Amino acid sequence: MDTYHVISTPDGWKLHRQNSEETLLGAPTKTRLLELLPEFMDGRPGSVKIHTETGQIEEERTYPRSEDPRRSKG
Repeated sequence: MDTYHVISTPDGWKLHRQNSEETLLGAPTKTRLLELLPEFMDGRPGSVKIHTETGQIEEERTYPRSEDPRRSKG
């Protein structure tokens, strides 16, 4: 399973695969990038770490949701 990161850049927000600087998905705002993310990740199992503007990890999402290791009943 690949790991991806959503980070802030001077030009907006971008999604890139861990250990690569290639922009896979970009948007002017974080909100817009997160709207585009599910469609982009469709068929790509992976973990997406969403960072704050300062670079701290704010949230982590697993695609598809059925692969989320922390998923539990209740």
